[in-house]
Amino acid sequence: MPDEMGPGHSRRKERSRQAILAATRALVAEETYEKVTIEAIAARAGVGKQTIYRRWPSKSAVVFAALLALSEDADGESITLPDTGDVEADLKLVMRASAEEFADPSFDRLIRALTTEITNDAALAHEYREKLAKPLDEAKKARLRSAQRAGQLDAEADLDLVLEVLYAPLFQRWLHRSGPLTAAYADSLVDVTLRAFGP
Repeated sequence: MPDEMGPGHSRRKERSRQAILAATRALVAEETYEKVTIEAIAARAGVGKQTIYRRWPSKSAVVFAALLALSEDADGESITLPDTGDVEADLKLVMRASAEEFADPSFDRLIRALTTEITNDAALAHEYREKLAKPLDEAKKARLRSAQRAGQLDAEADLDLVLEVLYAPLFQRWLHRSGPLTAAYADSLVDVTLRAFGP
């Protein structure tokens, strides 16, 4: 096999990919999404713009890949939520982390940019659901099923609805900037959800 297609080539491609994704996250955090260009990403990453276009068809696709990379597990393991046996404590830990993440300015800009693109791009919305939202929801539902088996949650509860009640207010508050995303607020969402769907 020619050297250019061997392990060294793969390592260079991966380094290039990581540089592009890091540059994308940095630029979106520094600028408004509209001002970020493929050219600027390429310059920041130290690659030619054709290197980006060979892998991703658009700026929105690069932004999505940059967000998706944040959720990738280094060991390639499936996503799991804490399961200490105390569903209230576990959900509060997860919801506090979610609130903190959405309150982080660099993450805020990245996810707002992606949300804007998803609104106008059905293909990107589908990819977002399949590659990011669906795996996360499945991990959350696995934890909720464990709570059902332990008698901590209504055994007949619609788990999709449980997740909507738990997460939709947080997303709406973030989207409309209508209030602070605090640990206390995250805890209150868990309390309301568990009262609504308790055994």
